[in-house]
Amino acid sequence: MPKDGGIGASVVRREDTRFLKGKGRYTDDMNRPGQTYAYILRSSLAHATLNNVDTAAASAAPGVIRVFTGEDITAAGLGGVPCGWQITDKHGDPMKEPLHPILAVGKVRHVGDPIAVVVAETYEQARDAAELIDVDMTDLPAVVNMRTAETSGHQVHEEAPDNVCYDWELGDKEGTDAAFANAHHITTLEFINNRLVANPMEPRCALGDYDENDEHYTLYTTSQNPHVIRLLMGAFVLNIPEHKLRVYAPDVGGGFGSKIYHYAEEAFVTWASKQIRRPVKWTADRSEAFISDAHGRDHVTKAELAMDAEGKFLGLRADTYANMGAYLSTFAPCVPTWLHATLLAGQYTTPMVHARVRAMFTNTVPVDAYRGAGRPEATYLLERIINKAAQEIGLDQAEIRRRNFIRTFPYDTPVALQYDTGDYDATLNAVMETADYAGFEARRAEAASRGKLRGIGLSCYIEACGIAPSALVGALGARAGLYEAATIRVNPTGSVSVMTGAHSHGQGHETTFAQVVSDALGIPADQIEIIHGDTDKIPFGMGTYGSRSLAVGGSAIVKAVDKVVAKGKKIAAHLLEAAESDIIFEDGQYKVAGTDKAKAFAEISLAAYVPHNYPIDEIEPGLEETAFYDPKNFTYPAGSYLCEVEVDPETGKVEIVAMTASDDFGNIVNPMIVEGQVHGGLAQGIGQALLENCAYDEHGQLVSGSFMDYAMPLAVDLPNFVVETVEGTPCTHNPLGVKGCGEAGAIGSPPALINAVVDAIKGYGIDHIDMPATSLNVWTTIQNASAKQAAE
Repeated sequence: MPKDGGIGASVVRREDTRFLKGKGRYTDDMNRPGQTYAYILRSSLAHATLNNVDTAAASAAPGVIRVFTGEDITAAGLGGVPCGWQITDKHGDPMKEPLHPILAVGKVRHVGDPIAVVVAETYEQARDAAELIDVDMTDLPAVVNMRTAETSGHQVHEEAPDNVCYDWELGDKEGTDAAFANAHHITTLEFINNRLVANPMEPRCALGDYDENDEHYTLYTTSQNPHVIRLLMGAFVLNIPEHKLRVYAPDVGGGFGSKIYHYAEEAFVTWASKQIRRPVKWTADRSEAFISDAHGRDHVTKAELAMDAEGKFLGLRADTYANMGAYLSTFAPCVPTWLHATLLAGQYTTPMVHARVRAMFTNTVPVDAYRGAGRPEATYLLERIINKAAQEIGLDQAEIRRRNFIRTFPYDTPVALQYDTGDYDATLNAVMETADYAGFEARRAEAASRGKLRGIGLSCYIEACGIAPSALVGALGARAGLYEAATIRVNPTGSVSVMTGAHSHGQGHETTFAQVVSDALGIPADQIEIIHGDTDKIPFGMGTYGSRSLAVGGSAIVKAVDKVVAKGKKIAAHLLEAAESDIIFEDGQYKVAGTDKAKAFAEISLAAYVPHNYPIDEIEPGLEETAFYDPKNFTYPAGSYLCEVEVDPETGKVEIVAMTASDDFGNIVNPMIVEGQVHGGLAQGIGQALLENCAYDEHGQLVSGSFMDYAMPLAVDLPNFVVETVEGTPCTHNPLGVKGCGEAGAIGSPPALINAVVDAIKGYGIDHIDMPATSLNVWTTIQNASAKQAAE
């Protein structure tokens, strides 16, 4: 049984008290003396030359302090927004990396590209003045379709001929081609992984404050990784020494990846605050977020699966176009490559895999990581083509997976990863039993009696998360280390302050990190304070994304706690007049082994700070330790999801009647928080599969630019989830044995749902439907298939 409040206990999240009472403190809640407000005039055209920006009338408007354009940024010698990952293409050449200006110069390249910024005494004055800016632009043809971008004859960037950022590949092409040549059956699937907008509850906000007394800058921002923002913005954009720049991310109301990146608005308000010698604040409204936040997904893929006569996988080929948008966002280049193609082995023993990825520039909002970041796209590819293959060769969708599961670990995949441990049969068996897979046909027949088409869909995912060793990702193009850091400060009376580089935006770090420390030190969790988000207070860390917080950040905390315990043993040995080798630490006490002599943790901490009786010649006073943890490998959570749907053939409406998830997350610190994370992921995965679609017209206009047009899932769209975790296979290379859980629901659910929809309508000869499976999409697919059947 878990200790009260320690590892394994479903402790209620301590941060919920302030959130549920409306006491959270977000960036937009922060205001500084003398604060001004920025309004950004954005391009209404997707692609145009920027001939002239006349700001005279706006500058003379009431309350306006100053109007800035790209010319001001250029004159100041500021850098462009940097990209944090460089991809080398299949020829060994670096990717094309055009300048991403803070404000447009010479051209605009997507609807929403910032042209000018008005800074005024009030937001309303800034907004009104922006309407007075006269922008002279010449419209240019927009490149929107990534599949035809190479041959469109129009350039997003002159530096990227044919709009290709890179043409990249992974795997053994010749070996894969040979596997296909010897295949008994080949299944082919062409599909779209639809573009998404993250839409966290809290829109982005940035507040820059320059203090001319000590020439120090502070940026308050809605960020998932403040230290990375400080590094990128200070060193590469504003040329500010790091000790002169503080980045503070307070409570953050959701991110899902969209708040990982360094954005132009952050750099602008920080720089502008010095220009006008007053704080500058910018807050996005929801419509602005649709055209300024990084979007997610947006792949077009042709996949092929080769099998032998028994349904064993021989080879997989995948050819993908990945949309980068108009500029390279911070981590965009690695998402369809190292975070995607490396997962194409899935849970299966496919001996040969080859992936080609062409990353394309288009006149659309930049695309970057969104919950799962490449892993959902890989899982969708694999789990959809497997179900199509099962349908073609007449195998049950569970049986075809069983025949191909990996069962021996560690396992080296043909696409560069080594899985350390797993038990894929366990999650599949569990989900099939819980969901009553065996009884499905009776439920299908009952639904048919009501005129409904019932389908069941399976998905078996594996995720690589926690991000791999810095040396490895550095060799793959990462321009930053991917370790994590923690400082444990034990106060004289035994309470503990934990400073962590990981940042919370809904994951419950203040609770789970406290549980880890409570378990290790044997002290109540309410004696433990978690501090994060402020670069002036925390050690240099890499933030929160990629389900890394507990596996990487928690491991850094464990290492720092181990150092504290080790120093405490030296002090205890002195106080207890025993050899250090005889001191053991358990249940919050230092004890002399084999005796009843002991000192409580708080006694040792007091002695550390009041060293009247202390081995001062051997160790320094105080009890504070810092540790860095650089992971040895990814962690590999895995699971199986089953979805049941009913489709109304008259309307195309899809109703999810059951969604069951079975996951292996290794050791679990807080089961309740894990369940909540899976619930959230399921909601986002269902949103992508059934409702959400970021759509552009041929002119590059975003036609789904508000919640009137972009369908977010509502409570009525979601079923009651059944979520379970099997007895996990602990990660073998981090001290907690944990694996990431935050993205699993969004990875496993879309293919399970689409597999279920296809299973429901396969009687019409349908073997695929693209996401989102809206009522219109399903109805149209059924009508077209029915017409085809009638014609035959």
